[in-house]
This record gives sequence, C-alpha cells and structure tokens, in this order.
Amino acid sequence: MNEAKKKNYVGLMSSIFAIIVGLLFGFVVLIISNPSQALPGFLTILTGSFTHGLKGVGQVFYYATPIILTGLSVGFAFKTGLFNIGTPGQFIVGAFAAIIVGIRGGFLGNAQWIVAVIASMIAGALWALIPGAFNAYFNVNVVIACIMMNYIGMYFVNFSVKGSKVLFDSLRNQSLPIAKTAQIPKMGLNVIFPDSSINGGFFIAVIAVIAIHILLNRTTFGFELKAAGFNRDASKYAGMNEKRNVILSMMIAGALAGLAGGLLYLAGSGKHIEVVDVLASEGFTGISVALLGLSNPIGILLAGLFIAYITAGGFYLQLFEFSTEIIDIIVAVIIYFSAFALIIKTFMERLDKKRNGGKKA
Repeated sequence: MNEAKKKNYVGLMSSIFAIIVGLLFGFVVLIISNPSQALPGFLTILTGSFTHGLKGVGQVFYYATPIILTGLSVGFAFKTGLFNIGTPGQFIVGAFAAIIVGIRGGFLGNAQWIVAVIASMIAGALWALIPGAFNAYFNVNVVIACIMMNYIGMYFVNFSVKGSKVLFDSLRNQSLPIAKTAQIPKMGLNVIFPDSSINGGFFIAVIAVIAIHILLNRTTFGFELKAAGFNRDASKYAGMNEKRNVILSMMIAGALAGLAGGLLYLAGSGKHIEVVDVLASEGFTGISVALLGLSNPIGILLAGLFIAYITAGGFYLQLFEFSTEIIDIIVAVIIYFSAFALIIKTFMERLDKKRNGGKKA
C-alpha cells in the first residue's frame, strides 16, 4: 500500500470511528432521558429518513445541499492553508443577493433563477474578499476577520431587508416570497422523490464538489493555491503571487458559501430570510462537515449526506416521547464528535510511522 492510499485509509477509518463515537454518545443521552424508549428511539435515528419512503430520501438530499456547499467552502480553505470560519456571513449575504434577484428580477423571465444563483456566488465571494485581503496585505488573522464579517453580514442583511419596502413582509418579520421563475427547477427529481423539497440545487452542489476536486488535484492553479497555503514564503520565492492566491482562495470559498445560501432560499420550499439576530447555522454545520470529510471534496459530499440523514431521522424521535431539544442535543453531539476525526487521524498516522520505523530497524 503506497503512502497516498495509507493516508486515505487512515482518514476513512478515523471518520468512521468519530461517527461511531458520536452515535454511541447520542444513545447514552437517550438512555439517560428515557430508558424505556432509548432503543427504539436510537433505531429511529438510524432508519427514520426511510419512514416516508422516497419522500424521506428526497428530504435528506434537500437538507444536505446547503451543508455540502458550506462544508466544501471550509474544506477548500483548509486545503489552501486558511480557516474560513466566515461561512455564516458569506452564506446569508449570498442568500440576500439571491433574494433580491428572486423578488425584483421578474424581467429576467426563465433566466431569473440562474441570475439569482450567480448573484449569490458573487456576493459570497466579495464578502470573503475582505478578510482575505486583510490577511494577505496586513497579516490580519483570518479567523478574527471572518468572525467580525459574520456579524456585520448578519446585521447588514437584517437592516437591508427590514428597511426595504419591496423586500420586507412586516406582518411576518421576514423577506417576501420569491417569484415562481426564481425557484430552482426540480429537474425531474420530483418524479423520483415525490412530495419532497428536493430540487436541481442538489445537482449544482454535486457539480461544485467535482469542480473543486478537479481544481485542487488536477490543475496548476490548484497546486499554487495549496502551495501558498502551506508556505507563503516558499511559494513567493518559487515565483508565485502569494497575496493573490490567498485572496482568490478566500473568494472561491466565499462563493461556495454564498451559493449554499442562494440554493437554500431559491428552493421554493417557503424559506424566507427572517429578521433575527442569529447567525446562519448552516455555516457552522459546514465546519463540522469539512472536519468529518477531512477536507476532501468527495468526503465532504458523503459527510454532508450523513449529517443530513441523521437530522432527518431525528425529527421522528418525538414519536417516542423525546422532546425537540433532545433531538437537537443528539445531532449537536454527533456533529461535535466529527472534529475528533482529526485527532484520531493524527494518532493513527503517528502509530503507522512508528510501526514502519520499527520494521525498517
């Protein structure tokens, strides 16, 4: 087994271990809460998404779409040496741009949803450009800059929605519904998964995963981005423009997070921007998805589907007298333990090196 295959194997095993630990911890929470219903409740988490057949499966894909993209945003930044914790801000700003086009862009006709999706990517990229530029030119810590931009983005969107007569529904304290032509087409998925909220946004997310995988592993540009992330000084002396690469890395990551917001709010499932002082949870979930997927685009796709599957199954726990709060705790614990994958991966890699060193001796 060559070195690359060993790393992939170690990464896969560490992620599986993290999932098992998370599920077992969730089972313990269920036992403490209600021992008599703990086992059927736990089985419901594992099988709940299939309760309504293909509709349930379609809902899993629907829930997975935004967190796959926010996870891809974080994972891409990780690969280029940056920690993009600004996904909640980029997400909501991208959603806001999509909503504007979705409400006011009726003159675009059938192209309205396409323009709205593009607008969400541009808005997310521009929002991520700011911390990227501060880091590249002024050496400002990208984590601190991103956290600040998260809150600025949240309050900016709240202020803009509430202050606009053409965007705000004052009775419901949320944005107005988007036009029918701004809703992402089902692309035949409504036939396969009837009565579910799934739409063509899932295809867009998969295409994004494939595109980022090719960019990072099959292009010179991707190699330069990773090189600048690993060692800026070395990449500079090699003739690369390290400042440009840092900024572009953040902009690509921001575009992915903005796209996630656009796809969620253009899904035509009654989703609106609510004027509340809460950061978008999809952005933070994306961090966990990236950790569980070990920043590998394909791994992030699978991790996003897993988290969405657990979330969809958890809704049915109420049938066994578990409160909604317990459902949230279980999902949060599973997500939390996904970060444990990195620790296990490092431990297993060191153990493998010691074994190989002992054999050589």
